[in-house]
Amino acid sequence: MMSAATPLRPTRASEDLPRERLARCGASALRDDELLAIVLGTGARGTTVMDVATSILHRHPAEALVSLELDALQDIRGLGRAKAGILVAAFELARRGLRQGLGVLPCIGGPADALPLLTEIKDQRKEFFLCLYLNARNQVIHKEVVSIGSLSASIVHPREVFEVAVAKSAASIVLAHNHPSGDVSPSRDDVDVTRRLQRAGDIMGVDILDHLIIAADQFLSLKEQGYM
Repeated sequence: MMSAATPLRPTRASEDLPRERLARCGASALRDDELLAIVLGTGARGTTVMDVATSILHRHPAEALVSLELDALQDIRGLGRAKAGILVAAFELARRGLRQGLGVLPCIGGPADALPLLTEIKDQRKEFFLCLYLNARNQVIHKEVVSIGSLSASIVHPREVFEVAVAKSAASIVLAHNHPSGDVSPSRDDVDVTRRLQRAGDIMGVDILDHLIIAADQFLSLKEQGYM
């Protein structure tokens, strides 16, 4: 007689299901959590791979995954450093493929040109500070989330912003971050961080072209508002 109190453990077959659907239907038919589960391969002790994939998507919407760094994945149950590294490597390959596949690099002539490149952060519940790195023709050659958390001089350090600029041989940078509150009015910290990065850019020979604040369907340019 089976005890009603005995939970049934997930079987390996449940972890194989996304792979079976991939083989049968193709990648485009799979949900985001199923695709993540395939990349991860297996779960951890007491946690199925689908549980891990669901936890990742609960914290980080699919559109933001491609910008995630290793630290943002460390505290997810069942996702160790090795598997987090696999995901970050996969996301970086996706970024590179998108950039190369586009053929023509996006060109930034004003704030509106940058907005399509910032959609992944506009609805985030935390503040994401993102940099667009441009070449001498104002074409975007790299995009990177530099920090996650309340914007302040202690969170956004010139070192993190400009070491990427040097590595990518960028001529200029467009700064951007979101306001989860929905109010795009710049705070004192927003202005202070912008001016600190401008001073660092003057020393490094890398121009800070603008700092955009976005929230839902609104945006504000600190340059257009006279803060730069």
